[in-house]
Amino acid sequence: MALRFVTSRVGSASWRSVSIYSKRYQSVQAAPSVIDQEWESARPYESIPGPTFMDLIKGFRREENKADMPVLALFNQFRKEYGDLVRMKGILGKPDIVLSFNPHDYEKVFRTEGAWPVRRGLDTFTYYRQKVRPDVFGESGGLANEQGEKWQKMRTITNPVMMHPKTVGLYVDQVDEIAQEFMAVVDSLRDAKNELPTDFDQWLNRWALETMGLLALDTRFGVLRSNQSAEAQTIISLVRDIFELTFCLDIEPSIWKYYKTSTFHRLMKVFDDLTNLIMVKIDEAVVRIEKNPKTEGNLSVLEKLLKVNKNAALVMSFDMIMAGIDTTSSTTVGVLYCLAKNPEKQAKLREELRAIMPNKNSPLTTENMRNLPYLRACIKEGLRMYSPVAGNFRATGRDIVLQGYRIPKGTDISMVTPALQCDNRYFHAAEQYLPERWLSDRPEGVASAKDTNPFIFLPFGFGARSCVGKRLAMMEIEIVISRFVRNYELRWNYADIKMKSNLINIPSSPLQFELKDVA
Repeated sequence: MALRFVTSRVGSASWRSVSIYSKRYQSVQAAPSVIDQEWESARPYESIPGPTFMDLIKGFRREENKADMPVLALFNQFRKEYGDLVRMKGILGKPDIVLSFNPHDYEKVFRTEGAWPVRRGLDTFTYYRQKVRPDVFGESGGLANEQGEKWQKMRTITNPVMMHPKTVGLYVDQVDEIAQEFMAVVDSLRDAKNELPTDFDQWLNRWALETMGLLALDTRFGVLRSNQSAEAQTIISLVRDIFELTFCLDIEPSIWKYYKTSTFHRLMKVFDDLTNLIMVKIDEAVVRIEKNPKTEGNLSVLEKLLKVNKNAALVMSFDMIMAGIDTTSSTTVGVLYCLAKNPEKQAKLREELRAIMPNKNSPLTTENMRNLPYLRACIKEGLRMYSPVAGNFRATGRDIVLQGYRIPKGTDISMVTPALQCDNRYFHAAEQYLPERWLSDRPEGVASAKDTNPFIFLPFGFGARSCVGKRLAMMEIEIVISRFVRNYELRWNYADIKMKSNLINIPSSPLQFELKDVA
């Protein structure tokens, strides 16, 4: 449920547009504009190497990239051609983006971002909420899209609710109940070879939606039934359509800001359909809550947000549904795939889980999940190797110098961390799945992940704009991975898995895991 959406996109052309963009955000930055000491001797911004307009157009349209993480593949190609700092000149009304492949840059950007960090959101989201449906969203673009005081106000409302450890404790038993129901479905899906069907990704999405319905809307959609409701299928389809269409409009070159294309109109319609559906669920939840009030200590996320601000509750519920399906299911796939390819690691994890789950149906609780270091190490290592997003993204909080170049205040920086997470210069034996690298008690010869720069691996972001839902997301993933590994021995019998990008990196290979029962 990482509420960070994709962090790399094509921006607008020319030095002048960057200057305008810088001024636009000066009013929302609390940090003073302090000139970097290296500024005078640094090379000018315009001299940062990078692709031409046509290179960008060809890169994003290149067909061979489409089925294999095209954004990351494209950025890695730019790195080979231009080095560790790349300027992607903005096109079609979008600002420039500077790609960095240097962790020292990341720390400098984060350390100078100020009290109100700027992470530019998706322009189509903002347009829809402010121009098409202000009757629903008011002027709120949500945490992923707002800046300055509006963002701070929303974060002040949501932080005490979403980030409090006790919030997770309220949901563990219910999320585990959903995970156990999912295991029953998984069991029934296996064929004569004990393999899952080619459409298993859709079942993972159903599990993620069912869990997110509980967390965001206090609702069980019932999508784990074989005859799932048309409503539930509609939600999954709408979310997937939104990711695909926003990728086309906000990431790939598009003229929608000058001419409202058919793709743009389709996206606005999809936004409307999902908004109307979630509004109905919110209204149903409000009626249910009023009829059955709970004690203060047992209030759900939705109930707590409704007590503070109904508009914030609506926006947050919408964003949780949007961000909590593909991100969570994609992370789960990455971890399961790594475990299936590394049976000895999987067996070690199963032994850890048996200590708290002597039987397959033993309940998971807040208490018995407190000490599961190998589980958490397995998940971190899966996230390192198969990141669901393309990195972190910030606008610079003041004028700074990166790798000897001047970077004006307000310039968008894409920190392409997934490229470094799989680089042997930063992680020893980076191509190997080694959960032990995340443990304090490691086998001899396994280098600690803590020995690398800490700004490379930030799967939930950094600082004030880190993912507000990270505690709930980790709880979901820990529970479902625990259930899979405790119930089954996983194997992968096919070619290496491939991923594709629709804002989120999702599997493009059929997820035909082989699952054998274990005692």
